[in-house]
Amino acid sequence: MSETSHFISDKPKFFGRRKGRIIRKAKSTLLECFLPQIQISADTPLSPEHLFDFPVKELCLEIGFGNGDHLAGQALLHPENGYIGAEVFQNGVANLLTLITGIKEGSALPKEIKLLPERRDNIRVYADDIRLLFRNMPDHFLDKVFLLFPDPWPKKRHASRRFINPDNLRELARIIKHGGILRIATDHPVYKSWTLHQMHQTPEFVWTATCGQDWKHEPADWVKTKYQQKALREGRRPVFLDYRRI
Repeated sequence: MSETSHFISDKPKFFGRRKGRIIRKAKSTLLECFLPQIQISADTPLSPEHLFDFPVKELCLEIGFGNGDHLAGQALLHPENGYIGAEVFQNGVANLLTLITGIKEGSALPKEIKLLPERRDNIRVYADDIRLLFRNMPDHFLDKVFLLFPDPWPKKRHASRRFINPDNLRELARIIKHGGILRIATDHPVYKSWTLHQMHQTPEFVWTATCGQDWKHEPADWVKTKYQQKALREGRRPVFLDYRRI
C-alpha cells in the first residue's frame, strides 16, 4: 500500500476553477481529437517505458501548468526528457495543445492533427487533480517536479488549501528520486513565507540556495510564464526555490 492511500482513499475536495471562458472551435477540436493521444488517466500504468516511445533521460512533472507556456517550453528545450503535465483548468489544457500543435483559432483544421515538426512526443497530460495520480506513482519515480505560481490562498482561514502542505510534501518526497529537484516559484509574499516554513519542516528536502541571489533570479533553463510576465508588469518580483531530495 502506498503512503498516499491513507489520505486519498476518496476523491479529495478541489478548490479552484475547472473551466473559464467559452472554448472556441479550434481548441474544442484539439480537446476532442488530439488530447486523447497524449492524455493519461489515474489508472494509466506509470513507467517511462509505457508513457513514451523513447528512453527518457529525466522524467519531470509540472503541477498546475496553467497556460502551458513553461511545460511546452521545457519539453522543446529538453527533447531527451519526458514530461507529465497536470492541470484541472480545461482552458489551460486547450492552450497547451495550441502551443504544441500550432493550431490557433481561425487556422484551417487539418485532417490529422499532429505536433509541430520541431517537437518530440514527450508530453503527457493529466487533466485532473494531481493528488489523484499520486497514488499510482511508484516510489522514486520522478527526477524533477515543478510547482510554479500556485494559488497562494493568502487568507489565513484558507491556508489548508495551499498545495504546499505536509500531506503533499510527504507524497512528493516519496515519488521524487534521491537527488531529484522540487522547484517552487511564487510572487506572493504570504506563499513565499509559507513555503519556506513548510519546507524547513520537511527533512527529506534541502534548499539548494547558497546565497540570497540564488533564489531571486530565474534558473538557467527557465521559461517565462504568462502569469509571471503579468506579475512583473505589476511590480511583483518572483522567487525561485529549488529543493533537492536527500
